[in-house]
Amino acid sequence: MRAMRLMVVLSLLINVAVLLPVCAGLLTDASWTTSAYGEWTPARAILLSIYLAIGLVSVLLLVRREPKAVAALLLVQVLYKVTTPLTVGTLANPVVVSNLVIAGFHTATLMCLWRSQALEGPTDDRLAE
Repeated sequence: MRAMRLMVVLSLLINVAVLLPVCAGLLTDASWTTSAYGEWTPARAILLSIYLAIGLVSVLLLVRREPKAVAALLLVQVLYKVTTPLTVGTLANPVVVSNLVIAGFHTATLMCLWRSQALEGPTDDRLAE
């Protein structure tokens, strides 16, 4: 159980540690963002919004750790990160490489959550009514 908690905290901290400078760079149009993300476009602004949302949710989950919410966040991240090489069409982009590394770590965290049975238990069925 301690290993699972540590992995959850590390995954969420990785999100914050990576997204803080990335979002700051995108917001200020730092020179390195052009080589990694291309010129400013509405699509890049939408990506910034997504990154800000992931960062905010990660901070909130560091304060209140809900295993199912953590799992949902990390699963969505793993799915989009592992498809990045296909959508970008290369492994040579630094964002693609970092996405794959982070996806690997988040996958390990998801496996820890699954094995620890932290995702079991009652769920809120109010949406089913």
